This record gives sequence, C-alpha cells and structure tokens, in this order.
Amino acid sequence: LVAGALMGAGDVIAQQLVEQRGLRGHQCPRTLKMMAIGFCFVGPVVGSWYRILDWLIPGSTKVVAVKKVILDQGCFAPCFLGCFLAVTGATNGLSVQENWTKIQQDYMDALMTNYCIWPPVQIANFYFVPLQHRLAVVQCVAIVWNCYLSWKANRM
Repeated sequence: LVAGALMGAGDVIAQQLVEQRGLRGHQCPRTLKMMAIGFCFVGPVVGSWYRILDWLIPGSTKVVAVKKVILDQGCFAPCFLGCFLAVTGATNGLSVQENWTKIQQDYMDALMTNYCIWPPVQIANFYFVPLQHRLAVVQCVAIVWNCYLSWKANRM
C-alpha cells in the first residue's frame, strides 16, 4: 500500500512540478496506473528482494552492507529497472516494438541516474534499518525517484 501511494505521489509531483500540467491538465488515469504499478509490482518485488537479500547475505555489519549494495545495485537494480520500464510501457498501451524502442531509449539514462541516487541510500538502509522497515525507507526516499521514473516512463 505504501509503495502504491508513494508511486502515485511521485506521479502527481512529476505532472505538477516537472511537467507543469496544472490541475486541469492532470492525467488522473496515469496517476492511478502508477499507483497500481507500485501496489502490484514495485512493493511486492522490492519487498521480496530485500527478504532474499537478507537470506543470501545475513547480518548488518559494514562489510555486509557493502556486499548487499553491490548485489542490489549490480544485479537487482538493472533487472528491476528494465522490468519497470516494460511494465509502464505495457500499461501505457505501447506495442511490443514501441515498448522495446522506449526501453532502449530510456534505460541507460535511468540506470545512470539510479547509480547517482541509490548506492548511498542503500548502504545506510542495509546497515542501520531492520529488514521489516527497509521497503518503507526506500519508498520514502523514492518519492523523488518515483517522480523521475514517472516522468521518464510516461514521456512519449
């Protein structure tokens, strides 16, 4: 639920502050789609990933946190981002070819932006935050990231 609400909030911020659509130009169906993606995809996938990561690399020392960040950012983030872009393209009604073209256009830029934001956040998250609160911490920090992703994914 938190992931869905924060994905929706990120989309509202993207539409109102970044794209400056105004209230009359706001696309409510787009916000609802982003909320659904957060609720049905982002929350369950990221929450499951944190449980798997904690099982693979137990503990919370500094070395463990660094190992988790390397695995998170080296393996999970690239795959998750590609899937996220594919899911948003599909929910926006893109054909398979259009979706693939959009992914090719947006993926590397989004991944490089990811690497500017997430490694320091994740080091702190894995070192200081208990497993049951990691998704909430990430989603709170992710409000800006969600705004960026919404803008990137919905730019045609």
